[in-house]
Amino acid sequence: MSLAAYCVIRCRRIGTSTPPPKGNMYWKDVRNIIKFTGSLILGGSLFLTYEVLALKKSVTLDTQVVEREKMKSYIYVHTVSLDKGENHGFTYQARKELHKAVRQVLATSAKILRGPFADAFSTVDVEDHECAAWLLLRQSRSKDRAARLQAVQEMSRARHWHDYQYRTIAQACDLRTLVGLARSKESDLRFFLPPPPLPSLKEDSSIEEELRGLLASLPQTELDECTQYFTALALSESSQSLAAQKGGLWCFGGNGLPYAESFGEVPSATVEMFCLEALVKHSEISTHCDKIEANGGLQLLQRLYHLHKDCPKVQRNVMRIIGNMALNEHLHSTIVRSGWVSILAGAMKSPYIMEASHAARTLANLDRETVQAKYQDGVYVLHPQCRTSQPIKADVLFIHGLMGAAFKTWRQQDSDQALVEQVSEEARYTACWPKTWLARDCPALRIISVEYDTSLSDWRARCPMDRKSIAFRSKELLRKLRAAGVGDRPVIWVSHSMGGLLVKKMLLEASQKPEMSTVVNNTRGMIFYSVPHHGSRLAEYSVNVRYLLFPSLEVKELSKDSPALKALQDDFLQFAKDKNFQVLNFVETLPTCIGSMIKLHVVPVESADLGIGDLIPVDVNHLNICKPKKEDAFLYQRTLQFIRETLAKDLEN
Repeated sequence: MSLAAYCVIRCRRIGTSTPPPKGNMYWKDVRNIIKFTGSLILGGSLFLTYEVLALKKSVTLDTQVVEREKMKSYIYVHTVSLDKGENHGFTYQARKELHKAVRQVLATSAKILRGPFADAFSTVDVEDHECAAWLLLRQSRSKDRAARLQAVQEMSRARHWHDYQYRTIAQACDLRTLVGLARSKESDLRFFLPPPPLPSLKEDSSIEEELRGLLASLPQTELDECTQYFTALALSESSQSLAAQKGGLWCFGGNGLPYAESFGEVPSATVEMFCLEALVKHSEISTHCDKIEANGGLQLLQRLYHLHKDCPKVQRNVMRIIGNMALNEHLHSTIVRSGWVSILAGAMKSPYIMEASHAARTLANLDRETVQAKYQDGVYVLHPQCRTSQPIKADVLFIHGLMGAAFKTWRQQDSDQALVEQVSEEARYTACWPKTWLARDCPALRIISVEYDTSLSDWRARCPMDRKSIAFRSKELLRKLRAAGVGDRPVIWVSHSMGGLLVKKMLLEASQKPEMSTVVNNTRGMIFYSVPHHGSRLAEYSVNVRYLLFPSLEVKELSKDSPALKALQDDFLQFAKDKNFQVLNFVETLPTCIGSMIKLHVVPVESADLGIGDLIPVDVNHLNICKPKKEDAFLYQRTLQFIRETLAKDLEN
């Protein structure tokens, strides 16, 4: 206003002033115009500058306030770094400009092609460097399967994001993406939200009682004998009565606990372990899995898993139950919402092979995006345990023998070198050579190891009613392996001791069932480590006083005069010749120490001779015939050579 008044006054003065002499009039008017114009320009500039600064101040927001408000919208966040060097360094600025350029290119291409450019992103207010995360999140929900897999792969490789960006993905992604990230080898654990808080235990209640209550709520009808046995033990009144009941199996009067302990330790000293054993059996039944979920079993098992961090056996049984429940696709969303995926993702990165393999089995059963097979209890994938772009062209199956296991049977032979701390990476002891060595030498293989319960005596059986013949076990394993997709690719069977008899019986069973014909047709060969084709001397000896009266059915079937064993050998020998299977036989030459007093040559050379294929004696005992000393040992190198030669054509295609 003052500027306008000043201009008006100056104009009036010019208009009312007396005319000067003609000589000076022209220059005086020029000076007046210059003064007037200069004053106008200077005043206007000052006015405009003031207004611009005032406007900028009124519309500019404090960026720290914005960041704080934005962070409030996330549930799980860590403190944002206040290091200015981190936010304003050369790398940060270059990345910001790159993201801006990519966004402009995408927007331009979308206009040219007249396609929608991510409607959700065209209006959302995000920073340029955040755009990539949101684009990947949207791509992970694409209808195109290849696009979804690519998005998950790029997410798993992200290393430069802020904590809240990982948490944003964790909260916004769907079940399919979350499981895919958990099965990606390079995924950051910040992608997974901590499990929800567990509900409090009931007043005056314990986990032991909660487990009993969960077990009692499950149907008790139409159960096999072992499920009934474990359920009855778990529902006993106390740990002491439980142990006494277990001891009473071989006690002839009074409290059986001291007498039982003199024969051998009780299989489990706590009610929790027997409850878990029973729940493992119940979780193999689909309708019982629904009951476990409805009665809060997922949360209770999670509490038990965290409580027993120092007890791998408890944690493995918990994982077995969750893995069995994951076989039912309608329970997947509940399992994910309960927070189990974050636990499984952490276990996948464990250096302990058993923990990682149990987690890998469960996640594979949850991953319906890339896995069609279903891995039932006792079937473990050793390679590949994560999502991979490597095409799988063949399967190699490992079947352990009497008193063996899916992992410990195939460990490297124990030696003094394993105790030395300063060893190279190549010479480091491996707990499972098929997973460590074979997977590296033949990455195009899917390597599966199978586990089943065996015992030398009914006195030492985990379930006294579990008297299963080779024929029964072969049917059970064949069904599980077919569900895992065995038979869809070329197959090589690798077995130790009694496991070889199961392989022979499974192939004969498959040949008689049309739905199992692919298992036989795709079998390329087999490796037998000290398999007693003609019987074992183990059945002829009383190994220990506790095995004296009641040898197990498995041991009885290994006797040389067993009619079932002779029939199996005759039938399979002709069958293998007709199918032209490639066969490699190894046999021990050294006796095995059984107990503290007996040395026994478990499988003699003549018993390990199948009648076809090479028979190679090795100077080791029965336990170490399948445990190479090191990677360049003859035992492993000959095995590797056989696998490569037998699958040469399949691996080339």
